Amino acid sequence: MECVVQGIIESQHVEALQILLQGLCGVPKERVRVHELCLKSGPNLGVVPSEVRLLCDLAQPTPSWTVRHVGGAMRGAGAEQISVLVRTIVESKVGHNVLRFFYSLGYKLDHELLKEGFVFRFQRGAQITVTVTSANKMPKLYATDEAVPVTPGIQLVEITAPAAAENYSEVVAAVSSFCEYLAPLLHLSKPGVSMGIVPTAAAAAASLMSNSGAKTL
Repeated sequence: MECVVQGIIESQHVEALQILLQGLCGVPKERVRVHELCLKSGPNLGVVPSEVRLLCDLAQPTPSWTVRHVGGAMRGAGAEQISVLVRTIVESKVGHNVLRFFYSLGYKLDHELLKEGFVFRFQRGAQITVTVTSANKMPKLYATDEAVPVTPGIQLVEITAPAAAENYSEVVAAVSSFCEYLAPLLHLSKPGVSMGIVPTAAAAAASLMSNSGAKTL
């Protein structure tokens, strides 16, 4: 299982967000350059639609592929009352012929993206990962060098943390608490529930940028 929230931020404020995250996390950022293929099941695989994502980490010296399946979200009154989505996740390392394999099963390519940006990984009540990326589309399959932005000027911020049935409430609390530090710069909510740009983002970013010139946060 994992706990997740997402939000968007204008690219002009990303440097300020990076400064804030560096101060909060105390760890260096890591580069993100991920080639993502989203596949959806065909009619021969049943009436319930299925979706898998094939991910290749191009930032690594030896890029390798991972298959990721996002399961259903936790339901019920308790799930509706929290601001963090709790869902099941299955991941596995796969070989380079993975796309051909899923095609043979009856899956079809839905879309292809190149996600570029940075990530912070740290421990703060839970093992939290904050990823900030821009999404880019390709004119043809695997043409990552020709990628162009999908939403110029806007980047996605995603916060995730692994959880289990016996501790998800503690993880939810840790993620929610951390989100409060970022509130002046961006709204964070369950995936699919976009809250738009925060009105205070410009002022908060300006303050962070001016403070960073004089001291370390």
